[in-house]
Amino acid sequence: MKQKHELFVLWEQVAQLVHMVETALGQWLMTHYNLGLTEYRAIVYVSQSQAQEVRLNDLAAYLNLNQSSVTRLVIRLEVKGLLSRDSCPNDGRGVYAKLTPVGGTLVRKAQPAYSTMLEQTIGKIAAEYSAKDAAHLSDLLVALAQYMR
Repeated sequence: MKQKHELFVLWEQVAQLVHMVETALGQWLMTHYNLGLTEYRAIVYVSQSQAQEVRLNDLAAYLNLNQSSVTRLVIRLEVKGLLSRDSCPNDGRGVYAKLTPVGGTLVRKAQPAYSTMLEQTIGKIAAEYSAKDAAHLSDLLVALAQYMR
């Protein structure tokens, strides 16, 4: 039972850490690019697809959003000129989100700075922990993964 309690505590700590990192990244993106973190993730995901367009259903699954939320997100990004919407030629009900040239430029400009910010944010947190703490965390994450199987 002790191991289950440790896993619960670990999960809460991981969730808190992810929240802290995402909050810092979201604030930075809003300040520098007038984008929320989910908006940024959406345009990066679309930019990485083969034709720089994805079905809204796929984008919703990637971002863990429902259909209504992803539609509102894409509309916001459309208003900002970063994405456009297009109907699926094979299925009139399907809608694609397509990266615009402005969106592509923003992704190319923001990605290196975003990566640097992510490294700095995680680095600040990691500096607070010793190598022993990191090894213990790694062991607990492995145990958590095994427990979840």
